[in-house]
Amino acid sequence: MRRYGLIGYPLTHSFSQKFFTEKFEREGLTDCVYDNFSIVGIGELAFILDDAELCGLNVTIPYKRAVLDYLHDKDEVVGGIGACNCIRIEKGRLTGYNTDVVGFEQSLVRRLAPHHRRALVLGTGGASKAVEYVLQKRGIGYRMVTRQPREGMDDLGYEQVDAAVIASHLLIVNTTPVGMYPQVEECPPLPYEVLTPRHYLFDLIYNPARTLFLQKGEERGAVVENGHEMLVLQAEESWRIWTAG
Repeated sequence: MRRYGLIGYPLTHSFSQKFFTEKFEREGLTDCVYDNFSIVGIGELAFILDDAELCGLNVTIPYKRAVLDYLHDKDEVVGGIGACNCIRIEKGRLTGYNTDVVGFEQSLVRRLAPHHRRALVLGTGGASKAVEYVLQKRGIGYRMVTRQPREGMDDLGYEQVDAAVIASHLLIVNTTPVGMYPQVEECPPLPYEVLTPRHYLFDLIYNPARTLFLQKGEERGAVVENGHEMLVLQAEESWRIWTAG
């Protein structure tokens, strides 16, 4: 049996388990199984790794950084951004990858327009690192927005995001869990009333499909995208990594 899984906490719902279980059934992969490992601390990972059948793991909140200490090797992206969401396990060695980068970039560009040259990135957690990497790669300038601006960084507090900032940053990416099920009535505190049809709002959240953040963008005519396509793309990239020769 080849075993794969997802580590994170809490795992109240899992796109990955449903996706891979259906994939295995659809492709007749009767020797594969995908499990959820809801762990309250990264130290519990050691017990999961004792399973000799384990071939790969996905990593979600809040362990995309903490898992780095368990890796024997990491690819260039993980080394550059300091966040890992995919682990290949081969002969006891753990190699870290970041498939968020692939998923986000491929999903983002499908609706990206030439005027989306400056971005606001909401949140500074592990997921934001993949977003930063892609924006840098594509030459899109950006500012990070956080409730607690980091000392020595060029972060904006939410209270600093006014009409002028919104007008000069036509791409807004939410990397926080604000608005995720079951807290669907929440959204990042922004002046949504000044959004325009030239704005592009991308939310890494996929449940619900239309967060309040995206709904408020749609009301002003903005282009919007949720995280579902990104998840599908990064899941397929994970499978490619796990099964590469």
